[in-house]
Amino acid sequence: MNPIAMALLVGGLVGLFSMSAFRRLILLAQGQPENRLDHIWERLTVAPGAKGPSVFGSALVFTAIVGMAAAPAALLGALAPGDAGKGFLHLGTMLAAVGGGAALFWALRAQMKMPKYASAGIAHYLIFTGFATLLLRTIILVGRGFDESFYLFILDPQGPDPLLRALGYGYNLLKDVVVLGVIAGVVAFMYFRLVPKLKRLAYGWHAWVVLSVIGTMMVMDIVADGGLLLSHAIREGGDVSGNVNHIANATGENLGRVLALVLHGVGVSSASTARAIGGVGLWVHVFLVFAFLNYLPYGKHFHVITALINVFTRSLDPPGRLKPMAESSDKLLEDMAAAMEQPDPTAARIGVGRMDHFTWKSLLDFYTCTECGRCSDNCPAHRTGKLLSPKHLAIDLRDHLYSRQEEVFSHDPYGENGEAPKPIFDLNLVPDVIHPDVIWACTTCRACEEQCPVMITYVDKIVDMRRNLVMVRGEFPAELQKTFQALETNGNPWNLTRMDRAEWSDGLDVKLMSEKPDAAVLYWVGCAASYDDRAKKISRAMARLMKQAKVDFAILGSEETCTGDPARRAGNEHLYMMLAEANVATLNNYKPKRIVTTCPHCFNTLLNEYPDLGAKYEVVHHSTYLQELLATGKLRPTRGVKAKVVFHDSCYLGRYNDVYEAPRDVLGRIEGLELVEAELSREKGLCCGAGGAQMWMEEQHSPQRVNNRRTLQLVDTGATMIASGCPFCQTMLTDGIKSMEEELKRPVEQLDIAEVLERAVAFDEPTVAPAAPEAESASA
Repeated sequence: MNPIAMALLVGGLVGLFSMSAFRRLILLAQGQPENRLDHIWERLTVAPGAKGPSVFGSALVFTAIVGMAAAPAALLGALAPGDAGKGFLHLGTMLAAVGGGAALFWALRAQMKMPKYASAGIAHYLIFTGFATLLLRTIILVGRGFDESFYLFILDPQGPDPLLRALGYGYNLLKDVVVLGVIAGVVAFMYFRLVPKLKRLAYGWHAWVVLSVIGTMMVMDIVADGGLLLSHAIREGGDVSGNVNHIANATGENLGRVLALVLHGVGVSSASTARAIGGVGLWVHVFLVFAFLNYLPYGKHFHVITALINVFTRSLDPPGRLKPMAESSDKLLEDMAAAMEQPDPTAARIGVGRMDHFTWKSLLDFYTCTECGRCSDNCPAHRTGKLLSPKHLAIDLRDHLYSRQEEVFSHDPYGENGEAPKPIFDLNLVPDVIHPDVIWACTTCRACEEQCPVMITYVDKIVDMRRNLVMVRGEFPAELQKTFQALETNGNPWNLTRMDRAEWSDGLDVKLMSEKPDAAVLYWVGCAASYDDRAKKISRAMARLMKQAKVDFAILGSEETCTGDPARRAGNEHLYMMLAEANVATLNNYKPKRIVTTCPHCFNTLLNEYPDLGAKYEVVHHSTYLQELLATGKLRPTRGVKAKVVFHDSCYLGRYNDVYEAPRDVLGRIEGLELVEAELSREKGLCCGAGGAQMWMEEQHSPQRVNNRRTLQLVDTGATMIASGCPFCQTMLTDGIKSMEEELKRPVEQLDIAEVLERAVAFDEPTVAPAAPEAESASA
């Protein structure tokens, strides 16, 4: 071996990588500051997507930290003479093994979303586990460039110490298994590209180079073992095959044994030739490892380095919370006015208009994109032919960021001739980098985020770009102008008078909070169930069910206004703040003990976003509340409902707030009702197409409307009834059913779960007909 050559190879390539990594780090620093190093223990112990810490997670992290931290100290103690040193050596070795194993398991646990695509997830786990396990192997091979007998001190399967000998033997057995696992993973990813040709994957030459390099590294590892093993066997003289088996039995190098026997069988009989073959395997493996390391910062495989960091620095906020832009609407208005006074208002950070308006964590998201395509594969806009592809959104923004790297390093902060320097990021992201239709096609359903294995967020970035377009540049779909005006004037998107907000309850004797301020439950009706003729049936059904259960409840009536969700998701943060502040003042005046709402959008805003403005109350979706009433016997569904029912998961109820079981439990308690599941349901359920203010916009031209696509998935179950838990979903699905009435050839009802339960309950009081409708039903 050649120590000088190995030192130059490793030192040179590590130095080059350090330069590239430093440049990427400086580029990352162009983002806005954001604290993502808070709640360290929670970040370490809570698995991605989990609701809170677990005993297992805490024990795992504690074991990893103690083991990895104490092992070096114990190994230093091995320098002590005699049995004391030997004891410290054993202790340090065991601590390192246990701590390292726990750390590897933590890293696998941080990638819990991988199995959502089972075959690809297993292939990834095989490769990741192989790389993590073979890190020690690479260190050993580098060491053998200096000393052929190097075994990392504690992994020598032929050393004098029995414990370390067993550990080295076990590691070699494990190493061979993971090498085969990595090769299997590589073959699987090649298969995905050659046979089914999955559309979600990237098909450039980069992927083939990387897969080939990884496979070659594994093969060269076997070659290194086989060649050196055969060389030793030949030097021992006598029966070479017997010597190979004897050495392999002692070291556990079984793949090396197979190759050594093959090489001997094809005529390799010289120890020097065998040693040269092993040397080729060693040097090629080491070179490819460090060459691959240098490639990482320049391709999608940068996620090998950034993925775990990205998961660790993920947002710990509820998924349904968008960060406020200011502490009040007045302060936001001041910021907007200050931006308008600048020579270039678009340079001001109101939302995100330019690349350096993103936070460093958003830029890290772009670094980390694996280009696996799971996000776009589940995006309702992309699936129905819109321009939006979350994957390509991240890639385009990342490529734009990379394109300015040289300007970052050559930028003169003082400018020329005393003039202000030209900003590095001077392009408006929309439309110079991203087409406007990409931004406005998003339904904010979070299907992309639910599937992303490295915890990249998209909704917050898209909404931030909408904020800049709306509040700085005044550029947004024309249909939203009427919606914004309606919300500002009358507090609802239908632009109907506030005085009519409680008309849905005519004849039901529903009390107002102003009449009954100490009511146990505040029923937050929402705009749709207050004004839309079809959705009013939901609020009436809910009111009747609560009265039947003897619930002490009241409504706000004209004191209630839109929560501001459609304005906020459309980018009009100032309008949202005005509406929210009015509602917060009302809520804080009454201080309700509990809030129940039939709208998932209201539910999410009240639960996750109003606390930022000083209104933190217990908020429950009506599916959960009805489940409670049924479980406690306050409601009894004594009438059977004969129907085959499929439940549609609202995005803001399911993916945003993890409410999946409650509506199904309510339906499951009704006699005669057969509950079936759509192929895409729960966290994989397709959006109805109304979220993200799409309810108030014309859907972009595409081969298929989102609501029609979802309706088709639901009726394909053979269901005679589609149940939902959201008035906006109801509108979209009802329109979807109407659009395919001729194709269906069977009647299909669309009801809210409250309406279904209403049919199953024998009421003490007769049904009261609603007042004649004055408002026109909303349409998608």
